[in-house]
Amino acid sequence: MATITSLLDRAPTMSGDEIAGSLVPPRQFDDATLDNYRPDPDYPSQAEAVERVRAFAAGWKPGGGLGLFRKKAAAPAKPGLYLDGGFGVGKTHLLAALWKLAPGRKYFGTFIEYTALVGALGYQATVKLLSGSTFLAIDEFELDDPGDTMMMTRLLGELAEKGTRIAATSNTPPNALGEGRFAAIDFLREIHALAARFDILRIDGLDYRRRDVEGHAVVLADDAALDAAAGAQDGTVAVDDFDAVLRHLATVHPSRYVKLVDGLSAVGFRGVRVLHDQTDALRFVAAVDRLYDARVPVLATGVPLDEVFGADMLGGGYRKKYLRAISRLIALTSGAKE
Repeated sequence: MATITSLLDRAPTMSGDEIAGSLVPPRQFDDATLDNYRPDPDYPSQAEAVERVRAFAAGWKPGGGLGLFRKKAAAPAKPGLYLDGGFGVGKTHLLAALWKLAPGRKYFGTFIEYTALVGALGYQATVKLLSGSTFLAIDEFELDDPGDTMMMTRLLGELAEKGTRIAATSNTPPNALGEGRFAAIDFLREIHALAARFDILRIDGLDYRRRDVEGHAVVLADDAALDAAAGAQDGTVAVDDFDAVLRHLATVHPSRYVKLVDGLSAVGFRGVRVLHDQTDALRFVAAVDRLYDARVPVLATGVPLDEVFGADMLGGGYRKKYLRAISRLIALTSGAKE
């Protein structure tokens, strides 16, 4: 029997130190290793990716160098590895496995978590905190704001100069990040400088979340069905009107969404509708990311959640971000008891 609560009653706060302490891989990757990554035999680049990541990790061993990289180029090894690929091909699994292989002090977070850390501590304090770390992992590198991008580029540059090695994932190669969104000359110069710090590894394949879950989010017939399904869950379930959740997300900084969903066994959204406001949509994407990281199943009525982003949004500059959220929503709505 579930305990029913509301997201609207949660107003989490997080200090900079708490944000830094949360910079570890999501719990579903607790057991992720290079050995248990399962390459799809139809896509040879996945098996190659494992060996490339293993070679990068060899750089932390005495005399290990950078293995494959040193053989392939005479130029000095770059301090970063960039895993580019479609949704659900295992990039985060590989990044988490690499993080585990790094010695000493290390950090793992999403792009928004690092920018939130800067917002909480200030730029210089963040540099001081992260300096001396052996490894910085950045999952889903995104360029939603040119100011954040320039700040992050500067931060990575300073850390790399101090000896920190960096690995990042994204669904877009570094030289294409931000393409179609911002055209300022200074911004593009920053993008190219960022790209120069990474060796790029392309990973092809099908979204593993859709290998066993075909293409649509599960939607319940009505609110009564949602209430019944919520009651059948174990633990604490937050059930709210979809529009009320959107309004509440506007009052909580995205860096705190991790606490907003902490301890929940499921969430329920009544009356899901198509989103047309970009700000609401981006906040919802950030919340979906936190739900996915915490493996919190989603129950919903109204418009199927894989149709929540309007056609104008799917054709715009944030298309890749919305498609990733759709992939995750399909998985999350398939994981709840009904």
